[in-house]
Amino acid sequence: MKVTSRSFTITGALALTAVVLAGCAAPAGENGGGSEEPQFEGSLTVWVDADRAGVLEDVAADFEEERGVSVELVTKDFGAIRDDFITQAPTGNGPDIIVGAHDWLGKLVQNGVVAPLELGDKASEFQEVAVTAMSYEGQTYGLPYSVENIALLRNTDIAPEAPATFDDLIAAGQAAVAEGAAEYPFLVGLDPAAADPYHLYPLQASFGAPVFEITADGTYDPTTLALGNEGGEAFAVKLREWGQAGILNTNISGDIAREEFVAGKSGYFLTGPWNLPAIKEAGINYAIDPIPSAGGETATPFVGVQGFYISSESENQLAANEFLVNYIGTEEVQTALYEVGGRAPALLSAFEAAQSDADVAAFGAVGAEGVPMPNVPAMDVVWSDWGSTEVAIINGQGDPVELWRAMVASIQGKITG
Repeated sequence: MKVTSRSFTITGALALTAVVLAGCAAPAGENGGGSEEPQFEGSLTVWVDADRAGVLEDVAADFEEERGVSVELVTKDFGAIRDDFITQAPTGNGPDIIVGAHDWLGKLVQNGVVAPLELGDKASEFQEVAVTAMSYEGQTYGLPYSVENIALLRNTDIAPEAPATFDDLIAAGQAAVAEGAAEYPFLVGLDPAAADPYHLYPLQASFGAPVFEITADGTYDPTTLALGNEGGEAFAVKLREWGQAGILNTNISGDIAREEFVAGKSGYFLTGPWNLPAIKEAGINYAIDPIPSAGGETATPFVGVQGFYISSESENQLAANEFLVNYIGTEEVQTALYEVGGRAPALLSAFEAAQSDADVAAFGAVGAEGVPMPNVPAMDVVWSDWGSTEVAIINGQGDPVELWRAMVASIQGKITG
């Protein structure tokens, strides 16, 4: 399908809202009138990755049968979708809908390639953090379908009790090593060149040092970099201490950390639900705990949300909105996506049903304390300096506070240009 650019006028926006809310209109006979079923036509093209294509085939068939709109699914590598979409959408050759991560949103809005989504009253049916993540500057742009975050996995044979603080974790982990019950006091996957700011963020946040200032409505102020506050510098000092003590090791990658935990070599592993299958298969007795605070405040993990966006260049935005809100936004479909992907559903009813799985409930409880990963465009220039500086500090390549301050100055310079 080829889509061409057109102006989305105020009249068009009002029409979209009217159509979406039509299902909430008064029944026939009330107020002297009645509601009409919205009429759709044409077709939609959806870019989706292989993991979700199977579920969407059934949804697409139902949509065509019930709404008369054919849906073509184009399978693409997930990592290529955002940049290909930004390139192709303005030419008129892009899709009507894409699947994507919430932290793409700022860049998508900046490039003018996504249209607002009309969720209406249905917004309250989703986890609040999911809707916040799919919103930018007060406007919702995406239909969320999954929520994920990291937590502390504990080998209960080595570590029978959940640690109250990160210092308690270190002490218990070191004691297990000294007793010969473990080889590592703690495991988290790090990259030798880029560390892993995503996994280490909860510990940083517990020092009161978010990346950007978080506003009252839970969104980020991209003009105020908060990394450089006193809490950030205190975290930098701790990074060096943990590196010296062998708590953090940049030679232990994510794959190695998983393999060593699966082999029963540590009582603690900071990771996400994606590593649970290997842990279960190995027969490890495990618990899923909140991430203990290192700095006194709550260790809030980043929450990652995935969902679907509508192209601002689509000629069939009304049908696209209907397809997302009233088809993909149903309990049946969100549950099906959870079953194939393992990520907790964003829709509350589907999430509540999924919590019959104790692992989903445990990760969800930790995620409830989390914050959405920043979706602002400025975040693109944060990761590289952030990760390389963490490596330098962990490995003792300079004074931790001076290295941290240099990182903040570099990031700020890139943001302001």
